[in-house]
Amino acid sequence: MLADIQSRLANIQTNFTSWDWVIVVVYLIIIFAIGVSIKRYISNATDFMVAGRGLKTLLGVATMIGTELGLITVMYSAQKGFTGGFAAFNIALMSAVGTLFVALTGFIVVPLRRMQVMTIPEFYEKRFGRNVRILGGLILALSGILNMGLFLKASSLFITGATGMNSDFALKMIMTVLLLMVLIYTSVGGLVSVVVLDYIQFVILSVGLLFACVMSIKFLGWHNIIDTVSQYKHEAGFNPLVGEQGFGVSYIVWMFFIGIESCAIWQTAVIRACAAESVSVVKKLYAFSSIGFLIRFLIPNFLGICAFVYMAHNPDLKDIFLPQTGEATSDITMQAMPIFIGKIIPAGLIGLITAGMLAAFMSTQDSYLLCWSTVLTQDVIAPLFKDKMSSKARLFTTRIFLVLISIFTLVWGLWYPLGQDLWEYMLISGAIYYTGAFAILFLGLYWKRASKVGAYLALISGFGALLGLSPVQHLFGIDISEATLTLWVIGISTFLMLAGSLVFPDRGPAFKHSDHYKE
Repeated sequence: MLADIQSRLANIQTNFTSWDWVIVVVYLIIIFAIGVSIKRYISNATDFMVAGRGLKTLLGVATMIGTELGLITVMYSAQKGFTGGFAAFNIALMSAVGTLFVALTGFIVVPLRRMQVMTIPEFYEKRFGRNVRILGGLILALSGILNMGLFLKASSLFITGATGMNSDFALKMIMTVLLLMVLIYTSVGGLVSVVVLDYIQFVILSVGLLFACVMSIKFLGWHNIIDTVSQYKHEAGFNPLVGEQGFGVSYIVWMFFIGIESCAIWQTAVIRACAAESVSVVKKLYAFSSIGFLIRFLIPNFLGICAFVYMAHNPDLKDIFLPQTGEATSDITMQAMPIFIGKIIPAGLIGLITAGMLAAFMSTQDSYLLCWSTVLTQDVIAPLFKDKMSSKARLFTTRIFLVLISIFTLVWGLWYPLGQDLWEYMLISGAIYYTGAFAILFLGLYWKRASKVGAYLALISGFGALLGLSPVQHLFGIDISEATLTLWVIGISTFLMLAGSLVFPDRGPAFKHSDHYKE
């Protein structure tokens, strides 16, 4: 059955032509050339890792949204729109509310910027000691690398779906070529390269997504979209509190926390705050980004909804994506949006859209590669050498990790059986880090009695989030929603941080909070 479905998908024809390939190739050459040429602006490790801490507001907003609005974001958001309908918009709303909360309060990110740390584990050392930093860096890197493990696969599924090259060989080749291009220019230019290319790609992607939405409405008709979602999904397709599509109160609470976590705790976003020119720029950066974080979910969600409507009215594809018995697998539903785009966008324009989506992939892949390589170098290797590594040695080590992480993501993307929506996989793999990190950052920054033992307990408890991965649940025969599990792990991590700090207080001078809050 599965082989038959894959065979039918491989024979789907789209509007992608040779001229579209020319557009995509020319774009890739230009982007690659720009990324490599930025090498001359890199003089030391600080330039490479945090762009010399010179990001201004507008460029910071563009690069932050460009990083978080990657092709992986488009793919998992479109999949949630496909499976959840308009009710999936709760994710976008909570993301914007959480980011705006951080912007108005300066929660976590402002103290970190005042401390002038490059990474969050660097704060761990200043607050709790070197060993906590090393453990925290390892867990952060492990979580982050697992989190980006399916970036290549999801992005390549878009390319193969939009172009009509749905064979397994084409998928592997596209994954390899995309990875090599990003690896080379990121290894050469560091964060300066990432920031400049994110800005260019943010503009291209924004135009491409807006155009795709306009074409979708024109092709399907607004009333048809609403009526079809209502017919197939009923009230659950519009109201996230109904819960039939995997949402509900606990899910919405989880999404609010994710809104805070994604901008204040997740390292790829925090590194923008650490690279900002000043504290005032940090707050403006997050205020403007809250709008972008809203849109980055809404538009792909809507494209996924449109893909659902298209499949529901296409007799050749309906039984693949909307089978009468059971539900389509996650690997199948991820392909719905790119195939829909490839079918409705005319030749010539589909090349521009695909180039924009490639921009989205590159703007995320480069940032994540650099981020986790930097964490491993700065927070694991350098502390082991008692920070006696030269700037040249740090650059070399970071580039080695860039290569190793790239190889891992290629293998993991081809091997890992998803078994759940990509969005939930992303959140659960990230929860290995952010559940414990939230407790450490929150209490470590705002509570003087937070201790080293409490930090250790919080970090280790984050591994409980692994129970939310579909293969792990199947292995142990458990069935618990990702939202419920993650909220429990957050609560347990915070409790252990509190209890461990009270029972095993640190000895020595207290951490001077006031130094990091004065204007």
